[in-house]
Amino acid sequence: MLEKKIGFIGAGNMGTAIIQGIISKFDGINKNIFINDRDLSKTEKISKEFNINQSINNQELVKNVDILILAVKPNVYGKVLEEIKGFINEKHILVSIAAGISIEFIQSFFKDPIKIIRTMPNTPALVGEGMTAVSKNTEINDEELELVLKIFESLGMVDVIEEEMMDIIPAISGSSPAYVYMLIEAMADGGVLQGLPREKAYQYAAQAVLGAAKMVLETGKHPGELKDQVCSPGGTTIEAVYAMEKNHFRATVIEGMEACTMKARRMTESS
Repeated sequence: MLEKKIGFIGAGNMGTAIIQGIISKFDGINKNIFINDRDLSKTEKISKEFNINQSINNQELVKNVDILILAVKPNVYGKVLEEIKGFINEKHILVSIAAGISIEFIQSFFKDPIKIIRTMPNTPALVGEGMTAVSKNTEINDEELELVLKIFESLGMVDVIEEEMMDIIPAISGSSPAYVYMLIEAMADGGVLQGLPREKAYQYAAQAVLGAAKMVLETGKHPGELKDQVCSPGGTTIEAVYAMEKNHFRATVIEGMEACTMKARRMTESS
């Protein structure tokens, strides 16, 4: 059971996913969760849906919680930190979930060192299959880190990394579901082109991606080895792989990830 009180500033998809995850994992935690969003109707809706506490403003929320999750867009972080900086003390753990927001940027709003954890979750957290990267500053002790890890473990897999690696995470995890959705859409379009009904095409494509991902995680085999197992000599699969490689399939994916990483680093430098 998590005994600490947890506050959410922001009631978007990711904040809601985290709330849903911890409520499903920890019985009775509802009474220890507080939320506030600048959209009052959204705050009211989520507080009723999950039976959690609604705060009238960010300052009141901070006073009531131990762990504060900043679930707002990166461009709003500065404004929110200005609002709450006078109410943060040594008991609070600040958790960032936004791309491009560094620990140094958050600390710059405070005179004294505060406890900060930077995370990068992804949207599959909405279905309990998320991947969250976590890094911390030196003010966070092992027990406090474990508390935050428990929160994100309710959404899927968690990995602790050095912050210098964090700008790489959006490309391979945070943003990558978008690439996979594009792949599923393209695969389905190919099925429809050949006469498969659209609904069935999405089902087959999505299940193939899900199954392939589980094969990588559960067998521990190299993706190239798993690919080779599907490619029979002179068969249909190697024909498809050949056609994709002629059109720079893997290079295009890598270039997209590089563009994503460069953008994340520019965001971090400007924050």
